[in-house]
Amino acid sequence: MALQGIRIDGIRLRDSSDREVTFRGINVAGDCKFPRYPDQPSHKSDDFFDGAENVSFVGRPFNEEEAHVHFARLKRWGYNVVRYIFTWEALEHAGPGKYDEPFIEHTIKILRIAKSYGLYVFMDPHQDVWSRFSGGSGAPLWTLYACGLDPRTFTVNQAAVVHNTWPNPAEYPKMLWPTNYTRLACETTFTLFYAGKDLAPNAIIDGKNIQDYLTDHFIGACAHLAQRIHEAGGLEDECIIGWETMNEPHRGLVGWEDLDALPDELKMRKGTCPTPWQAILTGSGRAVEVDVYAFNTFGPYKSGRELIDPEGVQAWLPKDYDDTKYGWKRDPGWKLGECLWAQNGVWDPTQDLLLKKDYFASIPKSGEKLDYEKFTNLYYMHHFRKYRDAIRAIHKNSIILVQSAVLEIPPNIKGTPDDDQRLIFATHYYDGVTLIQKHWNKFYNVDIFGLLRHRYSNPVFAVRLGETAIRNCLRDQLIAIREEGMQYLGNHPTLFTEIGIPYDMDDKYAYKTGDYSSQTSSLDANHFAVEGSGAQGFTWWTYVGQNNHQWGDMWNGEDLSIVSLDDQLLPSGSSTLPSANPSTLSLPQKNLSSSDTTLTEPTVTPANLKNALRSPSITQQRSNAPSDSTSNPNGLRSAEAYVRPSPIATVGDVVSYGFDLRSATFKFSLTAPNPTTEDVPTEIFLPEFHYPSGKIDVSVTGGRWRIDVVDVDGEGMQIMKWWHGAGEQSITVKGVVRKAGTLQVDEDAEAGYFETMTKTVQNCSVM
Repeated sequence: MALQGIRIDGIRLRDSSDREVTFRGINVAGDCKFPRYPDQPSHKSDDFFDGAENVSFVGRPFNEEEAHVHFARLKRWGYNVVRYIFTWEALEHAGPGKYDEPFIEHTIKILRIAKSYGLYVFMDPHQDVWSRFSGGSGAPLWTLYACGLDPRTFTVNQAAVVHNTWPNPAEYPKMLWPTNYTRLACETTFTLFYAGKDLAPNAIIDGKNIQDYLTDHFIGACAHLAQRIHEAGGLEDECIIGWETMNEPHRGLVGWEDLDALPDELKMRKGTCPTPWQAILTGSGRAVEVDVYAFNTFGPYKSGRELIDPEGVQAWLPKDYDDTKYGWKRDPGWKLGECLWAQNGVWDPTQDLLLKKDYFASIPKSGEKLDYEKFTNLYYMHHFRKYRDAIRAIHKNSIILVQSAVLEIPPNIKGTPDDDQRLIFATHYYDGVTLIQKHWNKFYNVDIFGLLRHRYSNPVFAVRLGETAIRNCLRDQLIAIREEGMQYLGNHPTLFTEIGIPYDMDDKYAYKTGDYSSQTSSLDANHFAVEGSGAQGFTWWTYVGQNNHQWGDMWNGEDLSIVSLDDQLLPSGSSTLPSANPSTLSLPQKNLSSSDTTLTEPTVTPANLKNALRSPSITQQRSNAPSDSTSNPNGLRSAEAYVRPSPIATVGDVVSYGFDLRSATFKFSLTAPNPTTEDVPTEIFLPEFHYPSGKIDVSVTGGRWRIDVVDVDGEGMQIMKWWHGAGEQSITVKGVVRKAGTLQVDEDAEAGYFETMTKTVQNCSVM
């Protein structure tokens, strides 16, 4: 399958035939966060620390045989781009400058297989809360030692909460891992990584400040991989179209105004939540009572207090640590056995006295004020330029996907030399209410992005009632994120490189019953949001070939993979398709009757909030499926919601597109400067599940169309080719509606849908 190079045309992506390319992608793969040999998912503790230098990521994301199965499957499901996950640890786990060449060779082989399936790829140097050894993924173990930290003690002093060292891994609290960003280990590593020269000037190792030592090694590892890919040939600019910056960067403590307080804007509070000052104390072995938080639809709330008593065990390396193990030389001015921040005058360990609660709120030497915006435009951009220049020194035409801190204002580079043509705004979005609670609430949701941007005088005004309003709210948040990116970065394409939903909702209800209705509704709402956002595409989080119902994605209790070993795959049925569907040479003008129904949403105010929440717009009913999910065919892991039609290559510009799952109707409009030519039509992915041969109703403003079946490893993939005229053009494609979670056609779907909507409108009143 031949790939065509990608170029950027303002906010659009175009192929070599000048057609707009819409990226419909997937993250491959979530289990790249941990080694394959030994297989060490986050619920296993065997040799977690002792064998850290001797692990191997060869086999991630797949071995060669597996790669053909998985890439072919993803291609048939309509994905055309892969966000290829690798970690710094996978490249340089053995020690500074010691690259894992077998892993790099394996990566090149897998990339060639991806190319053979016509998949575009961009490379993602992935991290979560710094490292596996601080509760996430990314950096090698030795980086924590380089920062003077002792990860073996993190459990007792709560410098990080780590699934691998949790007493009972099966009881690890859901979505606890993000709180590690505001615990001592991550607060320290990210501060040193981005701003060590200003905030920890004494932290010198091998003659460099720790900031340069860490960033030079991280960028050097990525550049080494890029160089080896370049030398291998046949991938750069053909398959690999770009490199993303570090996944989900964090400021650490940069710009923190008061070390003895949690700022109001910190919404991720769950479990024990020490202030930085409390984390510094427990990290030095002191006993401290800290606040405990829980989470509900409206965010975090304090649920109690808890004593953290490390009994003198520090998070810092002891004085007698063998600092020669990795071959570096630490400057005498950086003393082991003592808190680094005490050495920089933040506090006095002899009295346990906080001396400079605003130490990180300004640059010590100049007094220049620091905040999140300053972090982004100063420290993040300094790192970004080093990374960009290193990659482009090797992959000269590479697109750089700019990802700054999640849901923070992006860098203000519009109109500056950094505003170059080959940039993509890479951003993440999750429906936080659903993700944190692991529950799809069809009754109400919250405009989280609007709250973060202080668009409401009262948080109650951010509440959205009813399914229609919730779907529109998700879409409008994505539109706002894209527009903000254009405001600060300039006119560049937007790609949501992570968006996804948890499958283990409601204490794994679907796994016990086979009823995936909540997952289907959430998936459909999120895809509706992306399709309506005006973005140039997305890469869904995530694909994990080894996902199962017990451990999910094998990492920190997350379960977002679109496939699972314990769920059935969507059958292709393509063996029944002819090699090509009959061509329609010309089509008469045709109008389809509209099936859209608009619900009037009640206005929410602080006064009527409680009563409004009692009046859902659409009720959610559970099926009476048997509890033995192994014998229950219902579900298909909600594949009907994510295997959906999409533009692939558009002659002209995409105006809008979207898929209505309830009616199996795809609508797509474009504007073209010239008519299509015979060899360059507009192309649309048309999944056979929704559009089986002979059961497709097409209406267009003009032109002709044909549906071809492309062979993908012996199975078919439907591509609609549309030859149309210039100007505004639109197409509507109606398929078959199936009963939820099954292959059965629902003959009464439309009548039942309208009956439900009518009753809902009658019952949707605010009391």
